[in-house]
Amino acid sequence: MLGWAVTFLVVALIAAVLGFGGIAGTAIEIAKIIFFVAIILFLVSAVVGLLRGRPGRVP
Repeated sequence: MLGWAVTFLVVALIAAVLGFGGIAGTAIEIAKIIFFVAIILFLVSAVVGLLRGRPGRVP
């Protein structure tokens, strides 16, 4: 998911350099949304992993 955010960020940067302001603005907004969704999913996953716990291994 972070790969998609980086892809949209690169598209936005290229569009901005070429002068396509509308496309650049849209791409950067999409990149920001995907980035924050990825961060939220990571935090939820981390909390669930901590709450579930892992049983200790017996050698």
